[in-house]
Amino acid sequence: MLARSCLRSTRIVGAVRTVAVNTSKRAASTASAAEASPFRLNMAGGAATAVAIGSIGWYYHLYGSDLHAMTPVEEGLHPTAYPWVHTKWTKTFDHQALRRGFQVYQEVCSSCHSLSRIPYRSLVGVTHTVDEAKAMAEENEYDSEPNDEGEIEKRPGKLSDYLPSPYKNDEAARAANNGALPPDLSLIVKARHGGIDYIFNLLTGYPEEPPAGAVVMEGLNFNPYFPGTGIAMARVLYNELVEYDDETPATTSQMAKDVTEFLNWAAEPEMDQRKKMGLKVLAISSVLFALSVWVKRYKWSAIKTRKITYNPPQAGRHGRGSH
Repeated sequence: MLARSCLRSTRIVGAVRTVAVNTSKRAASTASAAEASPFRLNMAGGAATAVAIGSIGWYYHLYGSDLHAMTPVEEGLHPTAYPWVHTKWTKTFDHQALRRGFQVYQEVCSSCHSLSRIPYRSLVGVTHTVDEAKAMAEENEYDSEPNDEGEIEKRPGKLSDYLPSPYKNDEAARAANNGALPPDLSLIVKARHGGIDYIFNLLTGYPEEPPAGAVVMEGLNFNPYFPGTGIAMARVLYNELVEYDDETPATTSQMAKDVTEFLNWAAEPEMDQRKKMGLKVLAISSVLFALSVWVKRYKWSAIKTRKITYNPPQAGRHGRGSH
């Protein structure tokens, strides 16, 4: 009996010792896990943030920056920046200015430059009414479909026709301009470094006389904003050159401003609609973001506010239960 009792006591002591060791190990592992978990979470969050920022930066490097046909050094004198109203986020084109700019293009610029990407229907509701656009289109003749005999006849223009070019082809344009090819103005704002500021400064940058020391080749005109300062196009805008229908004073700067804004519209006819859609997207995204934050806090509130405790087994209970 004594031996059996001693053996039983030894087993109880060993069980208590094992429970104590396991409890201490479990507590130590829990403590180490609790210490390591926030560090790992912070590392994972930092890595994810770095990857997101790097992805955004790389995307902007590839597609976000403006792409220019020439470098600023090759472009000549840097154009003066002006506070154009239509470039602001919540502003649209001044349609009266667009109408005046089209008039300047039609009476001054269209004799040399084409606007081949703009159909008459694009002017409806922007610069002219439907009847006005139809009347302008019918003033020009376009090739019709071949008839039964294969002959192509002329027909009056329609709203679906594009603005006519002043020349039949590039060779005829060069022959009429001493070898220089007048560029198409449909995308000229996007094709030049400086955009609308460059166009405006170019049109208003002709001095009365070239500055001292400036060398201008024969047949060219001095303009500091043009690459090389020698441009084949002479000054074309002079005060009172056109007569606006709304009786706006037709100064050189006013005509340059109007035609520049019109050319900006020609390069971006969807700008007003894009801004309107952008504001709608921002408004809807803000509401959805607020709802997502509320749902996240609601779903995770029970998990983030709960308290987890560990109650180790009592050694005395095992001892009393064994006797």
